[in-house]
Amino acid sequence: MTEMTRKPEGTPPGPVPERRILVLLDGSRLSLETLETVADLARASNARVLGIFVEEVNLLRSAGYGFAREVGRSSGITRPLDVESLHRRLDAMAVNIRRAFEQMMAPHGVAGSLTTCQGKVAEQVLTLAQPADLLVLGRAGWSGGSGARLGSTARALVHQAPGDVLLCPAFTGGVAGRVVVLLNHDQGANHRAVRVGAELAHRNRSPLTVLVRADGEDDRRLLTDLTAFLRQEGIAATVKCLTGAGAIAMARAVKVEGAGQLVVSRGSRLFSERGAAEALLCALNIPVTVTP
Repeated sequence: MTEMTRKPEGTPPGPVPERRILVLLDGSRLSLETLETVADLARASNARVLGIFVEEVNLLRSAGYGFAREVGRSSGITRPLDVESLHRRLDAMAVNIRRAFEQMMAPHGVAGSLTTCQGKVAEQVLTLAQPADLLVLGRAGWSGGSGARLGSTARALVHQAPGDVLLCPAFTGGVAGRVVVLLNHDQGANHRAVRVGAELAHRNRSPLTVLVRADGEDDRRLLTDLTAFLRQEGIAATVKCLTGAGAIAMARAVKVEGAGQLVVSRGSRLFSERGAAEALLCALNIPVTVTP
């Protein structure tokens, strides 16, 4: 999904960047399940898919110490962590990821490739990402723990990715319901999130709602200007105001709208207020697209 802008008449068209969907894979069941959502998105948007598997350099470095130990996830047994066995496991994981990637893309007729790299996850992904790309993070990629938390890697990607980031929950058999765009009261001039929401609504044949998180300052003028912009762009949407809404209240409002997808700008205070984004994610189990 890319920002749509109007060029002056007579301006020669520039090269159209290739539409790509980047998906971060770690070999877990949840990350591989995300491939089904990615394949559907790629087919609908005629995009190419780039799967990314990063061998975490800090893990490899820690395996070089004689005192390093690992604990079995299910057994709880502690055993030495050595470089050779870790490399073998990572190689086997890469083979399994490549097999799953190819098996999921081929039936959908989606063009794609898988790249394996070594380093810090966020740095490697940001090196590969371009402004026109959509980066997809499955729930397993949000955090190493349980629950809907944004870990350090996901938070870095949400704040620094040059394009849109899709935080995707476990696959639920398709996206249904209204597309909801959430804006701050001071984001009236930031229309990228609205355009992305409109594109999603058009693609999924879903209604669109724009919720404006207001502080009671010039609310009427803001809503009037936003409604005028939507009319000018030919975007059919319902515009509503949320006065002083916190994360839980916003989640409740999104649910009341019957949202199947949420779009929010990373300029939203959700991503600057401590714990607000996590509170919203915990309360919702729908795809959330974060725009620059």
